[in-house]
Amino acid sequence: MTTFVFPGQGSQKRGMGLELLARQHERVARANALLGYSLAEVCQDERLDQTQYTQPVLFVLNALAWLERRERDGRDPARAMGHSLGEYNALFAAGAFDFATGVLLVRRRGELMAQASGGGMAAVVGLSVARIREVLAHEAVDSLDLANDNTPSQQVLSGPKEDLERVAPALRAAGANVVQLKVSAAFHSRYMRPARESFAAFLREFTFAPLRFPVISNVEARPYEDARLPELLARQIDSPVRWTESVRHVLALGGQEFVEVGHGQVLTGLIKKIRQETPAPPPPPPAPTPEVPRAEARLRAESLGSRAFRETYGVRFAYVAGSMYKGIASRELVVRMGRAGLLGFFGTGGVPLARIEEELLAIQAALRPGEAYGMNLLHSLDRPEREEQLVDLFLRRSVSNVEASAFVQITPALVRYRVSGLRRLDDGRLHVPHRLIAKVSRPEVARVFMSPPPAEMLSALERAGRVSAEEARLARSLPMADDICVESDSGGHTDQGVASVLLPAMMLLRDRMMAEHGYATRLRVGAAGGIGTPEAAAAAFVMGADFIVTGSINQCTVEAATSEPVKELLQTLDVQDVTCAPAGDMFELGARIQVVRKGLFFPARANRLYALYQQHDAWESLDAATRQQIQEKFFRRGFEEVWAETRQHYLKTDPSVVERAERNPKKKLALVFRWYFVHTSRLALSGSREQRTDYQIHCGPALGAFNQWVRGTPLESWRNRHVDDIAVKLMAATADGLERRFQALRQGA
Repeated sequence: MTTFVFPGQGSQKRGMGLELLARQHERVARANALLGYSLAEVCQDERLDQTQYTQPVLFVLNALAWLERRERDGRDPARAMGHSLGEYNALFAAGAFDFATGVLLVRRRGELMAQASGGGMAAVVGLSVARIREVLAHEAVDSLDLANDNTPSQQVLSGPKEDLERVAPALRAAGANVVQLKVSAAFHSRYMRPARESFAAFLREFTFAPLRFPVISNVEARPYEDARLPELLARQIDSPVRWTESVRHVLALGGQEFVEVGHGQVLTGLIKKIRQETPAPPPPPPAPTPEVPRAEARLRAESLGSRAFRETYGVRFAYVAGSMYKGIASRELVVRMGRAGLLGFFGTGGVPLARIEEELLAIQAALRPGEAYGMNLLHSLDRPEREEQLVDLFLRRSVSNVEASAFVQITPALVRYRVSGLRRLDDGRLHVPHRLIAKVSRPEVARVFMSPPPAEMLSALERAGRVSAEEARLARSLPMADDICVESDSGGHTDQGVASVLLPAMMLLRDRMMAEHGYATRLRVGAAGGIGTPEAAAAAFVMGADFIVTGSINQCTVEAATSEPVKELLQTLDVQDVTCAPAGDMFELGARIQVVRKGLFFPARANRLYALYQQHDAWESLDAATRQQIQEKFFRRGFEEVWAETRQHYLKTDPSVVERAERNPKKKLALVFRWYFVHTSRLALSGSREQRTDYQIHCGPALGAFNQWVRGTPLESWRNRHVDDIAVKLMAATADGLERRFQALRQGA
């Protein structure tokens, strides 16, 4: 396993990094703008040894070296660590913050540390920590702190200069080589407490993403916990750098390779000395006899669900933030999940194609190679050309992960996305560049996604030149979807299925389809709908879910692209505050959606419109009082005004719809009633205060359960809810809850 290490202050050298800065012109220009000076100039003059300049320069050079390495290799290390300032590079590499944020953090850190004065530091080489402390005690010096434990025989003391000078002869007499360092203050000591406090206040302005891989903390010599990242970054300023202990912690894991990223080989030399000066570990204890039970390994969030799912998508957890229509599952949501090493899908439903492309390009620009993301493909019953346009976009922009939702049958567009780019590798394995997660709620729909693409559809696509003969041939041994997401009682479109019934039935179907088709890779079945608490997630995993998908709970987060009034309402919901209403996009078919009812008229009014549509063939057949109520209360405008707006829309998008409506009064009635559903979604998204009671908000009862779970914690307010934080906390609590429950079951409790 590889551990990347990043050097800190002290590794700088005049003239370093100039070629690297020249290669990374755009990033360097951005850093220069944030810093207010030229990095290339600083690298060549006396400012390079001034703390307020040294730290930003080293961070940028280390970061650029890391980015070039990752863009070349395309993979992360097993873990990372950095020496003092270098720890910021380790955290950047692990996705805690982006490049610009890192520059701002180290700029402020360098400024605060440069403002400190009145102290100094001295390197002590040749004595152990214990021996140094003996000398200090003998000399009655208690004003010095151990700042850096670089190797077992190389330490750095920090404190008042006069005390460093006073104790130096005694240290030399004990066999040490003592070198006074050229620094302006007593870094990594108690004397940096004011800088630490100022930096802690500065850190409160930032939000940090969970780490994609472990980073070893200088403060604790153990991996960071995501929730404690700001605390440990602040403490790092006045705490010792426990480098020897950190390296030994990693060495104890076995089979470790250290790779230094950045200027020089200072840390490589320190690690070599630590290896040489670290005693050999004691022999392992004898294996326990059968009568002595082994301690059970503790369940971890990373081990829940399918390892193949995590490896396939390159994510930390078998957890997905599913799409929400109108872009409510936003670019910000998808990027935040991706940076946290998790998978989220952008909600394309109801979003114009041009905007979808803009959002996709922004997502791809914000994420690094290997960070996961996906796009939703919503079935368009009356507009198949939209599916084709979306697939064209996804193929053109190399989108690897698509969430297929609302499909009741396989379509040519879906097949074309799935099979494009299929090829046989030299080692015989099938290269599948396009993955589908199919959201289903009925076995007959699951069956078609668990089957290979329809043969007649493949043949037609081949004849039309949309797929190659080789792609069509290879597709016949491949299921339509890699992953089947079983939706039970979910927000938005729902059949209100019961998870404990649907999930086992789908898994049995999966096993039969695997046997029937002899697939080389196991089909994975995940669970969605009703997942808002650790108990719900645990139930899904215990039933055998390979992954879970959350939806409603992510709508009430900072990243969700809906209005603040909606989020303020959502954070107050309980489990009983949702109900079913007609689905506007499938109004005539009678499809249902689950929506918020607390304090809203939309559900009752939507059901009333559908009932009237069923009972009447034309607007004119409604009685006068009903027509007046709809126009004044529901629409707040006249029927003909609504029709004029609707007509104008369809003349641009599909004139044949207008032709049918002008021939068929019932079709016209449906289109006008459907306008109300579009209008109420817009009201919610914009946060209209005047028509708040008409908000259409898709939501399931999982959010009510989530609200109960986080009551009394910082997550009670939506302003503190971030989509990745929710994922981490939910999965960690699920693992802990399962561990406790399994222990209780073993004990018969």
